[in-house]
Amino acid sequence: MVQRKKSLLIGINYVGTKNELKGCHADIDNIAEFLSYRGYSNSHRDRVMLSDNPAVEHSSPYYPTGHNMLAAMDWLVSEPGCTLFLHYSGHGAQIRDTDGVHNGTGIDDTIVPIDFEANGQISSTLLHEHLVTRMASNCTLFVLMDCCHSGSALELPYVYRSDSDGQISLMDNLKKGAQLVGEAQELFAGGFKYDKMGEARELLAGATDFFRGLKHFREQEVEEEGLQENAFVGEYGSENKMVTMLSGCKDDQTSADANIGGQSTGATTWAFLQIMKQNPDLPTYAATLQMTRKLLDESNYTQIPQLSSGLDIDLDTLPLVL
Repeated sequence: MVQRKKSLLIGINYVGTKNELKGCHADIDNIAEFLSYRGYSNSHRDRVMLSDNPAVEHSSPYYPTGHNMLAAMDWLVSEPGCTLFLHYSGHGAQIRDTDGVHNGTGIDDTIVPIDFEANGQISSTLLHEHLVTRMASNCTLFVLMDCCHSGSALELPYVYRSDSDGQISLMDNLKKGAQLVGEAQELFAGGFKYDKMGEARELLAGATDFFRGLKHFREQEVEEEGLQENAFVGEYGSENKMVTMLSGCKDDQTSADANIGGQSTGATTWAFLQIMKQNPDLPTYAATLQMTRKLLDESNYTQIPQLSSGLDIDLDTLPLVL
């Protein structure tokens, strides 16, 4: 039986602000085209795209506020037996860790919604909860994270990095030595507030049909499972979910908003798509990481991509699950 394929693509240029980027809208358009070739449907039932393109109304559930982004992530992982793809292109930053669940450094990686100045950022703790802990059974999820400070963005247990010679090593997923970057600390202060199920119910009540369907699903799940506030804390590192992520850089690095061939694009998104075009049969996870590092190095980008996984997979033999 062929698994249903669902995708969530988020591209934020922060149009008209001091933090404006150039290539994030083009990134998700290019990824959408690639996914169509890989058998992903572009129907609203199977693909959700959030962006701050001027054509998207600010009141729309497809505008990339923090609430909408988290609700769309819940939609992505809500059904069992699916092949899932998530792409994020936008700002990434770091905030001080307030719960101390996953690391001893006091720092969380974040992604930055369009409304971050009013409501803060989405921390790696929240991303792990919404994308890993809540992922339905018998699903696989591949995440392409094209943003700064993204090495531990999902707080996955296994983190790998390739050196310039192609040698892959297992990194310390506790992010030892990561430091708050001054610019990020100045521009992006505070953590996103999202009251788990209560906040989701409030948000989803006024959204589109697929979000309304998710509202019913989530409420039913809460009633049946009796989720507690500390459930996520106890499950971290033991979920055994097939979640893999290719991130554009280490926790303490920035990712380039590039211009390649006259087109604005994220450097990691560009490199990933180049590799996929050159390897239509899908390379292994190890080869993908090695080729991404090599291509970025050859193009004079200093950022070091990382691969992370929720399972201890055989990087050398397992091809990408897309």
